[in-house]
Order: sequence, then structure tokens, then C-alpha cells
Amino acid sequence: MSEGSTLLTSEREVLTWSAFGVGIRELAGMVVDSSFEPDIVLGIARGGLIPAGAIAYAIDCKNLFTVNVEFYTGVNERLDVPIMLPPVLNAGDLDEARVLIVDDVADTGRTLELVHDFCAGHVAEARTAVIYAKPHSVISCDYAWRHTERWINFPWSSEPPLRRRIGLTDS
Repeated sequence: MSEGSTLLTSEREVLTWSAFGVGIRELAGMVVDSSFEPDIVLGIARGGLIPAGAIAYAIDCKNLFTVNVEFYTGVNERLDVPIMLPPVLNAGDLDEARVLIVDDVADTGRTLELVHDFCAGHVAEARTAVIYAKPHSVISCDYAWRHTERWINFPWSSEPPLRRRIGLTDS
């Protein structure tokens, strides 16, 4: 397997840390090559936090915000609709900014859609970037490193937690 490749199984795509490093640089390169210069990188917690931070470094954007959204509760298990969790970002902090919304994957796309809609009416421009996009996503991402139909194992979430927090869902 080459440095930037991912492992494919019949049911899953496994992203290694090494492939993540290559992929995030290529994804950030897509943003730079498009001449889009975001004022803010907005990472969707939790899956989008590591990609957002890495992209922010790669494109030299020091304003990194986060928004907490819960949708997935397990493998292919999700709530009826994604919900923002507190503390909710003050949308006024985004006024007239160019924002790059980052997540790990656009699976259904509903999480990205929720955050994109949240930004609407405040930002000068919002674009979306993901490591993986799936064909059935309701939002077409501006930037995607790979396209897949498989479930993805990300290196930051493939291992179970060291301790389960009582009363919280898997997300």
C-alpha cells in the first residue's frame, strides 16, 4: 500500500494516519487552487475537528471556529435530524466572513446542510470541504478528497473509547 492510499475492504474504507496526511494536503491544495481564501475555517465537531485544524494550518488561516452537531449515534445509526449542541456558535461572529465549513465525510450531507444553512444570511460566502463525499449526500461539497459508498474508518475514531460516558450516545 502506498503512503497516500487507503485500505479497502468489502464493507469499509480504512483511512490511515499517513493517508490522512497526504489527503488533507491535497484537499487544502484544492481550496488554494480555487483561489478561495477563507477568513474562518469552521470545523464540525467531532469528526471534522482534526481535518479542520489540519486544513487551517495548510492554508494559513488562523481563525478556527467549531460547531457541535450530533447526528450519528453508531455505525449507520443516526437521529432523525442533526441537532446543534451547546454552546452554539454566535452566527453574528461570522458576519461578512468567507467561511470554509469542514467535516470528515458528507454521508447523508444533512449535517453539512444544517451548518451551511446556519451560516446563510451572515457570511459573505460559505464553501464546504470533506475528506470523503458519498453519492447520496444532499449537499454537493465544493471540495472532496475522495468519493466512496463504503463506511469509513477514520484513524481518530476507529478504536473504542477508553471509557464510556454514561448517558451519552456514540458520536
